[in-house]
Amino acid sequence: MKRSEINAAVIEARDAFLKHGWILPPKPRWDVTDFGLGNFARYGLVLVNLAEQPEYCEKVMFVKRKQETPCHCHKNKKEDIICRWGRLAVQLQSASPAVRLQINGEAMDVPAGQPLILSAGERITLVRDVRHAFWAESEYAIVGEVSTANDDSADNYFDDSRVGRFSKIEEDESAVVKLVSD
Repeated sequence: MKRSEINAAVIEARDAFLKHGWILPPKPRWDVTDFGLGNFARYGLVLVNLAEQPEYCEKVMFVKRKQETPCHCHKNKKEDIICRWGRLAVQLQSASPAVRLQINGEAMDVPAGQPLILSAGERITLVRDVRHAFWAESEYAIVGEVSTANDDSADNYFDDSRVGRFSKIEEDESAVVKLVSD
């Protein structure tokens, strides 16, 4: 990714957070990725790490329409993905026709391979080894994540071997923020 593209994504996300009343902490820890695929508009995500503790973490994410986080799972992390604004599509992959998970705190069978649309305030609890992808169905979505301890460098297992969690950065202008990967 070009640093200019990262800077533009940070500014757009920051503006959306402010517009919807999400006040970020002092010196937020930004993370912007195209998953190493070179097409941020199609495969990308803006994240801000709000809490990073040995037992838990919290993030707020900004996802644009049809901007996909590729299918992946975690071997250690359990997470709640919460749509805070907009509409978020979450698609599960499984050899079974459905995956039993909690939606808004209630156990349900979620069909595999079909997008589940979360509206603002709704959440899905993803347990370890559940393969999932997500993207915004609205113009953009603001998404929360609350999870057990987080290890972005070693606990993301993507279906596509070309995918990487952190992007290689081409420095074409000065950074507006320092990224977790810097």
